[in-house]
Amino acid sequence: MLKFSSNTLWLLLLAATGLTYWIGESGQMGHRSIVPVSIIFGVAFLKAWVVINDFMALRQAPKLWRHLLLGWLTFVIGMILLAYQWGLHG
Repeated sequence: MLKFSSNTLWLLLLAATGLTYWIGESGQMGHRSIVPVSIIFGVAFLKAWVVINDFMALRQAPKLWRHLLLGWLTFVIGMILLAYQWGLHG
């Protein structure tokens, strides 16, 4: 497994934030498409995964805690995407 320093991870999180900002400001969000929204939430999931595992130090914690947080994150993002998709076709 790759091991990155906290500074490197922080810079990656900053770059991911810039990417989601660019996608949001590019005008693609207004075209009623699930693709840019899915990309934004995919990046948000990866950012949260880094925070949970590395900044909250749950990588070394009991697996139950890590699985609970990642499961909650997956559920919430999945429900938001489902609601967005439903809103597009509802």
